[in-house]
Amino acid sequence: MKYLLLKHYRGAPEPVNCEPMDKWTPAEVDAHIQYMRDFAAKLEQTGEFVDAQALAPEGAWVQYGGEGKPAVTDGPFAETKDLIAGWMIIDVESWERAVELAGELSAAPGKDGLPIHEWLEVRPFMNEPPTVTE
Repeated sequence: MKYLLLKHYRGAPEPVNCEPMDKWTPAEVDAHIQYMRDFAAKLEQTGEFVDAQALAPEGAWVQYGGEGKPAVTDGPFAETKDLIAGWMIIDVESWERAVELAGELSAAPGKDGLPIHEWLEVRPFMNEPPTVTE
């Protein structure tokens, strides 16, 4: 079954060791990114990796605006309490395995090389809706 591991940069509740990335040294940022790459490579070898992507902190909120153009508002902002930093899709045999991997990913290094204990949202993909046969 496929699961989305949604990486929250801050919030829900806040990670234990999560200084804003702009306070990290270039070497600390590189170590964090390398941890993510190594984690994905390990899952590629087991056949559990599907895809992953980091997200830039800038963006916009967009909403259907009725007739005409959609409404667009600035945000989300890196200064907000909760910012989605990226995601990974895994394909594993069980919920327990998805939680195990999310826990391991949460240990990515941050400032001073310490694990950031980042919160990850684990969400199963919806199965296909049932089909009606008559």
